[in-house]
Amino acid sequence: MRSPSHLAGTLIVVTALVISIGIVAGRLADPQPTGLAAESTETSRSQADGATGGTGDREAPATRLTAPRETPTAAPADPEALRTAENWANAWVDHEQGMDNEAWLEGLRPYTTDEFLPVMRSVEPDNIPATRVQGRAEAGQSYTRSVEALVATDGPDLSITVIRTDAGWRVSDYSQVG
Repeated sequence: MRSPSHLAGTLIVVTALVISIGIVAGRLADPQPTGLAAESTETSRSQADGATGGTGDREAPATRLTAPRETPTAAPADPEALRTAENWANAWVDHEQGMDNEAWLEGLRPYTTDEFLPVMRSVEPDNIPATRVQGRAEAGQSYTRSVEALVATDGPDLSITVIRTDAGWRVSDYSQVG
């Protein structure tokens, strides 16, 4: 390197070489599919672009679903799901004046999904207007993996969503009705 022009030329060649290697390595790591797979991938990209308002450029990777979403199948309510809703409602109304949240949650835990328990931490048991369940759970919308149950209380009625989990039927949501 006898002159600044030789140094500049060498830097340009090295930079071009590094960029070329990066491009080739990227294509080797994510080769383009061929045949029907390529057509399917392009269709997925087009659908993803259309759904998100994309331009079809390859700047952002397309979302690829590995399996189709399950379409809910209507089915009669599983009696076990209704029993879970009743048990959960009985635990929901079971609170003595001054009962702390943790003790109340322990009563709900066997009937509640792990994901929904943290949401229930925000409920103050002293603010629950019901003290007892009146009657049995009645099925609303019912599918093979979820049931909407309505449970009457001496306060507002409860609309309870029960879902089938690996651990059995568990409550994943509720709301007070009326």
